[in-house]
Amino acid sequence: MNPPFLIVETGQPLRSLKRHGGFSHWIRVAAGLEADEAVVANVERGDALPAHGDFAGIIVSGSSAMVTDRADWSERAAGWLRQAAHEGQPLLGICYGHQLLAHALGGEVAYNPAGRESGTVRIDLHPPAAQDPLFAHLPEGFMAHTSHVQTVLRAPEGATVLARSQRDGCQAFRWGERAWGVQFHPEFATHHMRGYVVARAEHLRSTGQCPVRIHREVTAAPQARTLLRRFVRHARQARAR
Repeated sequence: MNPPFLIVETGQPLRSLKRHGGFSHWIRVAAGLEADEAVVANVERGDALPAHGDFAGIIVSGSSAMVTDRADWSERAAGWLRQAAHEGQPLLGICYGHQLLAHALGGEVAYNPAGRESGTVRIDLHPPAAQDPLFAHLPEGFMAHTSHVQTVLRAPEGATVLARSQRDGCQAFRWGERAWGVQFHPEFATHHMRGYVVARAEHLRSTGQCPVRIHREVTAAPQARTLLRRFVRHARQARAR
């Protein structure tokens, strides 16, 4: 029997979207994992993090928290992720998880100088992505869902930056052979994305952006969504070797 995946929850969805379940549910469904193929640890709530080696891979969720706040639970999770990455455990961080992994490995996280990024945006791949196990199947440009105000300003030493968007220079990176961070949300469906645009409308207006236009331009992002299933397959193959 295959070992399960660990989903590390660092936060919960907006109240208006909780009827669709928590982040761990969104991730599990998008990754094609059955309920018995995933274990959830809610570190924001105080759940203990188990031994890395008990799992085929680890996926770290998004959050409304800020990595720069250096909350105790977040710093504990960063230390745990650092050890897991150095041990070669397959890792995928999403949004906050992406930033937390970068911070854990010595990168720099801060507020994005370009402001909030929200909605379905174009992701452009850098040439090294053509040789990457997760990104090689994707076209040079594809659409993905985003919702964040902080970003990875500097990737960890030794990391390969794989993708960017108009507002964010580090939409994805790989560190070593088995650790990835993605700023965008491969687990989001269109109704999740539209819900976030509505909830952040006032902030978007305050930064000179038009939430009505952003909401109208939300579209499906199936190519971004495939990354979760590719990560699952890659992690299982790595475990089998």
